[in-house]
Amino acid sequence: MISGKKIRRIFSKTFAIAEKNVLTQLRFKQYMVWRWVLPIISILMPIIILDKLFELNTNIDPWTSQNFMIFIFIGYNITIMQTMITFIPKSLQSEKYWKTLPALITAPFNRFYLLFGYILSEFLGILIPFAIFFITMLIFFPLSIPTLIIVSLMFVGIGIVFSGIGLFLGAFAISNENYLYVLEFATRLILWFSCITYPFQLFPKVVQNLISLNPVYYLIDLIRLTWIDDNIILTVLSHPIHISIFVASLVIFPIICVLVFDMTYKKLGISGY
Repeated sequence: MISGKKIRRIFSKTFAIAEKNVLTQLRFKQYMVWRWVLPIISILMPIIILDKLFELNTNIDPWTSQNFMIFIFIGYNITIMQTMITFIPKSLQSEKYWKTLPALITAPFNRFYLLFGYILSEFLGILIPFAIFFITMLIFFPLSIPTLIIVSLMFVGIGIVFSGIGLFLGAFAISNENYLYVLEFATRLILWFSCITYPFQLFPKVVQNLISLNPVYYLIDLIRLTWIDDNIILTVLSHPIHISIFVASLVIFPIICVLVFDMTYKKLGISGY
């Protein structure tokens, strides 16, 4: 059983990392604003294209001219959340060049403190635009209280997965940057094949087959389906594969990513000053 002292220590270390990261982000306010604005640019073209398709009575089931903005707005929030993947390795890389990393990662430092500290700081970093789009969606496409809670938890779950991937990349940002660039390219491909800005149904069959192999697609698609269903029981019964992959990813991704970070750091250490 975890003692109260242990719990306080966990929260203390997690919040200390989050506070440091938030203060670092605030030093570069222009970059923070750019993180908010760039996703808006990325959703403008899908809005134009989808609106035109629905004018032509194109069927993109389950998306219609009445609900496709749910797809777009969730796409914005996912796009801004995916900056977690790129910001965490950049942050660790900066720590490396500032030579503050050894002080940050010292035994018996638990790497999960690092992960959850980054999750918390990243959510705080995108809180304003994320909340604006989320509340706007609720105004135009309201949800029942149970669905609202579930959707909110799903966003947190995706944040955990994205932060885990960021920490995975961060291991190579501090140990071997040559591998980092290859892995970043692979990550971009995974995100491209996850239907963040365009519906699955618009892609040709060969691309759909590739998308179907991508677990990240199911995480994002499940949030959208849950929103338009507004009935969690119906969503669970209608999309058991989505639910299974979401739960499995929420458990597997963070554990694997933290273990890889730990092993890489212990084996290769810090290199490339």
